[in-house]
Amino acid sequence: MSRHAELYSPAIGSAGNVVAYGHYGRPVLAFPAEGGSAWDLENQGIVGAVGGLLEAGRVKLYCVDAFDSESWSHGWLPLEERARQHERYESWIVDQVVPFIHDDLSGPQEIVATGCSMGAFHAANFALRRADLFPAAICLSGNYDMWTTNHVAQLYGDHLDWLRSRVSLLLVCGQGMWEDTTGALESTKRLAWLLGEKGIPHELDLWGHDVPHDWPSWRAQIAHHLPRFC
Repeated sequence: MSRHAELYSPAIGSAGNVVAYGHYGRPVLAFPAEGGSAWDLENQGIVGAVGGLLEAGRVKLYCVDAFDSESWSHGWLPLEERARQHERYESWIVDQVVPFIHDDLSGPQEIVATGCSMGAFHAANFALRRADLFPAAICLSGNYDMWTTNHVAQLYGDHLDWLRSRVSLLLVCGQGMWEDTTGALESTKRLAWLLGEKGIPHELDLWGHDVPHDWPSWRAQIAHHLPRFC
């Protein structure tokens, strides 16, 4: 059972896609890998991997388009401009997608953020920047160096105290092929260390040296961990 919606973003100036799966349960917002679409997680078997949770009414999964080609993946843009472009995507998620999810569930609910590869960066970023909306994140094979680690390093004072009481991140990464060449393994360990330094609740789960940076790994990882959150 799926439902598709196109949500217009004034900040971006166009519509983005949201595909919802399931009929009831804990809302989970899922970001695709770099440059992906809202249908990628179904096409790559992620939706099927959590099908039992969807059928049991424990999870309702919302998959969204990426905006990476206009922001972080736009190599010709200076980093500051890429960050500004990302803020347009952030506006779409917060101002259009989140209200859509709340309306779909007949009222506000806390949302779990998740994603793989670049999508894991988005999940961590939204949890740390908007823990009021996303108090938990399941991050699979992310590379967090571009923005998230700098953000965490600069957290102090009352906001940090609030995050310590509000948010929890699960950082998952394999140690096999491509996890090193993509930078995901070292970046995941670095973010876990930073979160520990700041006292922000988190868990680091490193899978084996036979677990590559690829969809079969992410299917197994989300199927293993998501039941803990619903």
